[in-house]
Amino acid sequence: MLGFGDDRLPIYLNDHLAGATAGVELARRVAGSNRSTSYGPVLERLAEEIEEDRRTLEDIMERLSVRRDRLKVALAWSGEKAGRLKLNGELLRYSPLSRLEELEGLALGVEGKLALWQALSDTYGDDSRLRGIDFEELIKRARSQRRRLERQRRRAAAAAVR
Repeated sequence: MLGFGDDRLPIYLNDHLAGATAGVELARRVAGSNRSTSYGPVLERLAEEIEEDRRTLEDIMERLSVRRDRLKVALAWSGEKAGRLKLNGELLRYSPLSRLEELEGLALGVEGKLALWQALSDTYGDDSRLRGIDFEELIKRARSQRRRLERQRRRAAAAAVR
């Protein structure tokens, strides 16, 4: 079976857990900021799925006896909060540019998650500890998330940079 070195797997999974933590926070924020817009329903569903995916990653880590790096996760959470402090063309309100940049950030995160599911499928797909984890379904869902985000991103780009 292909696999990561014993010392590299925890680093890899914790890096993705940190990214997933920031991704969940960003997804919640963008969904909340767009709740009353036509973007709202799609972004709300995506935020729910991204949270489910993070829980799946935590389950995988537990099954593989990989401990969480709480510092790395806390730094990612803090980094996402700090990322909110950027100039967006508006002083006191959410702007079309904010929406576009947040959607682009989510899209990048989903690409990373897709790579994670593919790597784990290739290296641990037959591992008995991960029995019941449907990597093909996770890969399919990540691709679906990416397509839905891309549709929203294109709409947001037209509104933000026109």
